[in-house]
Amino acid sequence: MLPESSATNKAADYEAATSFLGEWGRFQQRVFFLLCLSVVPNGLIAFSIVFLADTPAHRCLLPAHLNLSAAWRNSSIPLEEEDSSRGGALVPSKCSRYKLEHVLNYSERGLLPGVDVNLSNVPKEGCLDGWAFDQSVYTSTIVSEWNLVCDESWKSPMTSSIFFCGVLTGSLISGQLSDRFGRKIVMFATIAIQAVFRFIQVFSPNWITFCALYFIVGMGQVSNYLVAFVLGMEVLSLHIRTIFSTAGMSLFFGAGYMLLPLLAFFVNDWRMLLLALMLPSCLCLPLWW
Repeated sequence: MLPESSATNKAADYEAATSFLGEWGRFQQRVFFLLCLSVVPNGLIAFSIVFLADTPAHRCLLPAHLNLSAAWRNSSIPLEEEDSSRGGALVPSKCSRYKLEHVLNYSERGLLPGVDVNLSNVPKEGCLDGWAFDQSVYTSTIVSEWNLVCDESWKSPMTSSIFFCGVLTGSLISGQLSDRFGRKIVMFATIAIQAVFRFIQVFSPNWITFCALYFIVGMGQVSNYLVAFVLGMEVLSLHIRTIFSTAGMSLFFGAGYMLLPLLAFFVNDWRMLLLALMLPSCLCLPLWW
């Protein structure tokens, strides 16, 4: 460890060596605002999984070709007690239905559910034909696209965990990469990575592909932020870097964070939302010049 006096001298030498950059001239202002602007897409991406992987209301799908009476079609899903924290009301099951062979038999015989047939005695089965998802809020999410519910419900939180594993990996390697190749090169490379891999994500054919790409997006997201932060601390003057590191980066990241739900409100298909989230990163690339 350097003696305190030696460290102080080195800090003073650094300030003297970078004094030609000025205090708050056009160069400093431009660097300040453009570096802050480059982290807005990071705020947009950070918790996009909240909307991409939201779970719409759902129930077992009944094939349309089944010749069921209206009464049995409406009563084919068993009622289950909801979470006790919500009052314990009875709601349609999300993961089971009455066995269709029995339901068809009762329907063909003209028997009425709850009148001629005690529903508690009818055997149940899983959602063998998939699920019907409510589309009043979302046209599509990765959950409704790939049926990540019931036995597959663990995949939804796992998606978020994989993204943050990418964030952890990016945190560990971004500093070494920017030391080796330069802050600016790594910063714009990670902006490009976010844009390119998010675009590829739009065409994900399955959950595994989506997660693999999401891991890389997580690496790019945090690396962009960290390298931009360090670059600003190195280039900006002593007094300005304090504002940059506390208010500047945080407020611009927060601006992106606040824009996310607004964007998701108008774009309710997960693939289109990914495209919309990709555009801010593309708009940051010309800042290279």
